[in-house]
Amino acid sequence: MKKFLVLYKASTEAFQQMKKTATPEQRKAGMEEWMSWSKKAASSIVDMGGPLGKSLRVAKGGTATPVVNDLGGYSIMQAESKEALAASMKDHPHFMMPDSSIEIVELMPIPGA
Repeated sequence: MKKFLVLYKASTEAFQQMKKTATPEQRKAGMEEWMSWSKKAASSIVDMGGPLGKSLRVAKGGTATPVVNDLGGYSIMQAESKEALAASMKDHPHFMMPDSSIEIVELMPIPGA
């Protein structure tokens, strides 16, 4: 099985809107959807991951600058291929969020290791 970094993405506006307008009941219902999904996908989940915080870009020389991106969370998953994993994600609860997408990146072995 191959391993993949799964990135949960949406626009900054969508994340802000959800943060400001979601009621405690909506947040709870959303978490229940995620937990239900995680039980169905348990054999593929290596690390459930979690939400991601704000980014800081570090450049050569150590210069650090805050940046805004569309990353909201991550998981580490396994599957025979990224296409097979993508097919299993079609009903993922992340898609309840407006303007959302999921990006799947294969984790490659370190050359010579």
